[in-house]
Amino acid sequence: MTEAPRSQFLSLHLLETLVAVLPVRDENGQPKSLVYGGAERHMITSQARRRAERVYARDRANAGLGALRGRSMGIRTREWALLAGRELESAHGWEKEEAVVTARAVIEASGLKFGDPAKKTVANLTKVLIFAPADAGERIATHIAAHADELRAWREEYLLVQAETAKKSRRGAKKKAETPPAEEESGPGSAAKLPPLPKATRDAVLLAIAPRDAVDIALYGRFLAEVPDSPNVDGAVQSSHAFTVHEAEQIDDFYAAADDAKLDRKRNALSFLDAADDAGAGMTGYQSLISGTFYRHAVLDRWQLRANLRVAGMTEAEAEEAARDAEKEFVNAFVEAFPEAKKNSTASTGSLPALVLAFEGERPYNYAAAFQRPVDEAPESAGGDGPAGPAAVRRLLRHHAFVSRRRADLRTARILTYDPQIDELLAGTTTLAATVVESAEDLTP
Repeated sequence: MTEAPRSQFLSLHLLETLVAVLPVRDENGQPKSLVYGGAERHMITSQARRRAERVYARDRANAGLGALRGRSMGIRTREWALLAGRELESAHGWEKEEAVVTARAVIEASGLKFGDPAKKTVANLTKVLIFAPADAGERIATHIAAHADELRAWREEYLLVQAETAKKSRRGAKKKAETPPAEEESGPGSAAKLPPLPKATRDAVLLAIAPRDAVDIALYGRFLAEVPDSPNVDGAVQSSHAFTVHEAEQIDDFYAAADDAKLDRKRNALSFLDAADDAGAGMTGYQSLISGTFYRHAVLDRWQLRANLRVAGMTEAEAEEAARDAEKEFVNAFVEAFPEAKKNSTASTGSLPALVLAFEGERPYNYAAAFQRPVDEAPESAGGDGPAGPAAVRRLLRHHAFVSRRRADLRTARILTYDPQIDELLAGTTTLAATVVESAEDLTP
C-alpha cells in the first residue's frame, strides 16, 4: 500500500492549565504579559518554549532515548574555546593554560569575537552564543593537536602582535579622543598586522562549527553574523508565544523563610527573654505567581527540514529518514517539555496538556483568533463560559471544525488529551473533525 503524500506543514495547537507558577520572567522578575482582545494576558515567550523543547530532545537523544537517539545534536554556548581547551588537556596532554589560550587564539583568528581579555570572567567566551554540533570543540582540539608545532609558532606571533597593538592603543587613546572623526583611520588598524591563521586551520574551525548533521540545528535554525562564510540555517520550526485564554490574574506571594539555627536556639531557650531574641523569620520577600489556561502553537515546515538536512550533506534517503525521526521527537517535545524556571518551588514541569490538536495543511494555521474574546469564567448559569479549561477546548474545536469546512487542504487531524474531563467532553462532541489518539507518538502520521 502506497503511503499518502504528506502536506508541507504540520500545525500543532495545545491548551494547558497552570497553577501558581512562574515559567518566565521579565528583567524585573515579573511575569510577562501582552494585551490581546482588549484584555491583559499572561505570556510565556516562544524563546522559553523553544529552548525547553530543544534541550529536552537533545538530552533524550544523548541518553539513547526517543526517535533521535544516537543522532548528532547541537549545543548553543559561548564556551567553545573552553570546551576545545579541555579536550586538548584531557585527550592530548596539553597544559590547561596553554590549551585554552591556543584554542581561543585559533577560534578568534577564524573570525569570532571574544570578550575583554582583561576581564577573566569573559576573556575566553565568545561575544555571542554559537549554536554548533556538540562535537565542535573536540574537532577543533583534534586539529590543533595534529598541527601543534605550526600552531604554537603561529600563536606566539599572534599573541605578541596582539599585545603590542593593545599597548599602542592604550598609549594613543587620548590622542585619538582629540582627533576629529573625519581624520580617524577607518577600520581596526591592527587587524591587518596580525599574522593570518593557516588556511587549513581556519577551514577546520569553520567546518567544526558548521551545522553539519546536527538535527536540532536543522529544526530550529541558527544565525551567525560574525563569520560570513559560516552557513546560517533557516529553521523549520515556527513557535508562537503562549498566552492565557482569559484575562490575566497575578498574585504577589509573600514568603517568610525560616532560619534553622535561630529556631533551634529559640526551641531550646531557657527563658522567654532568650526566646524573644530569636523571634522572627530569617528572610522575607515577595514572588509573583500566575495561574491560567494557556494556548500555544507551533508549526513544522517539513520541506524546510528536509532541505536543511540535504544541505548538511545527507542523501535524499538519509534526509527523509532523519526528518521523520525529527518530526516524531519534535512533536513529543512540544507535548512534554516545559521551561524549568521555578520548577522546584512550583512543580511546574509536571504539568500535562489538557488538549493537543495536530493536523496537516499546505500553509501554517494559527488559531489564536479563537481566543481574541477572553474566556469569561463566570458560571454558565450567569452568562459566563464556565471554567477556562473546558471552555477553551470547546472554543478551539469549534474554531477548527469551522476552518476545516472552508479549507480543503486540512487533513489527518488528531487530538490527544490527558484530562478525563476533556475526554468526556470529546466523547460527547458530534462535530469533532479529528481522530482521538492515546499518545504523542500518534499525533503525527
